Amino acid sequence: MIADDALLLREGIQKVLESGGIEVVASVGTGAELVDVVHGGGVDAAVLDIRMPPTYRDEGIVALETLRAERSNVGVLLLSMYATPEYAVRVMGAGSGTGYLLKERVSEPQTLVRAVETVVSGGSVVDPEVVEQLVQRTRADDPLARLTERERSVLELMAQGYSNGGIAQTLFLGLKTVETHVRSILQKLDLEESPEHHRRVLAVLTLLGER
Repeated sequence: MIADDALLLREGIQKVLESGGIEVVASVGTGAELVDVVHGGGVDAAVLDIRMPPTYRDEGIVALETLRAERSNVGVLLLSMYATPEYAVRVMGAGSGTGYLLKERVSEPQTLVRAVETVVSGGSVVDPEVVEQLVQRTRADDPLARLTERERSVLELMAQGYSNGGIAQTLFLGLKTVETHVRSILQKLDLEESPEHHRRVLAVLTLLGER
């Protein structure tokens, strides 16, 4: 389903998703309406604006946090006009099955469709522009300093929602090589054994600087 107070944007998102084979079952204008529809069932993923009525501040993130507090595992993809690292950190902090993209990605059908498919599968997505801003920040005792340049590239693609297969294609590496890099990243970041998606989200949060 889609939630955005701009009707034309909702219609545009719907056309993009439907052209990618995704069925849109509902389209609403507020985060509260979205939560109500999700309660009714039949929704696998929600694509919603961050700033909606009544305050136009963080209603979309509040809707996400409400769903996660209710233990809903619906995939949630947040859209924003601006690359705001603080928003991205808050979104990723809600757990797996979440994503944060700039609204301009609506004009990139494959990117938007892939992001929805990623959050539905329990993965995470962060817009490349936001990732770039975040990795340029310097921190004392940076755990990312333990990573090789190649491992850093793999982690940045993980943050953008790429699967191991997608990372292999993008970096022109073998799948087993990527799997080795991912294991090494998780070990170097001291992430304990747990379901793979959860560990990948924690790795992304480390990249965002908030673990």
